[in-house]
Amino acid sequence: MTDATPTRAQRFAALVVPAAERAGYTGHGAKARFARDTGMTESSVTRMWQGGALPDARFYDAISSAVGVDLGALLVEGGILSPESLQSLSETDPSQVGSSLTPEEAADRLGIRDEVGRQLFYATIERLQRLENQPGDEAAERGGAAAQM
Repeated sequence: MTDATPTRAQRFAALVVPAAERAGYTGHGAKARFARDTGMTESSVTRMWQGGALPDARFYDAISSAVGVDLGALLVEGGILSPESLQSLSETDPSQVGSSLTPEEAADRLGIRDEVGRQLFYATIERLQRLENQPGDEAAERGGAAAQM
């Protein structure tokens, strides 16, 4: 008898739940606190923690912050992006940043075919653009990235 290969949702839960517990999300109300801190609904947190569903891409940054796991590690170890895709993102030619390349074209060129991965990629771009457009250190004054999600 062979073990079934875990789904991406199960891999993600196996990474996030222990990290959340190490970060203090334990005991009564842990899921509610996690939901509040990440902007997710409590039912979405429950499904994610049970390995039944992946969160929407817009929550990955907040989850990363809440559990204290580097976003890249969260995405790769959680089965969302391949190590090659993450490496490609980190090696992007800086001259391309100001180009007319659309997020969709960038995802195609990076080989991101999975719809969840594409949505995560788009959400990351949007988040970075918002951060670039904030004057001074207003993000820190409003409570950081997790509070803004």
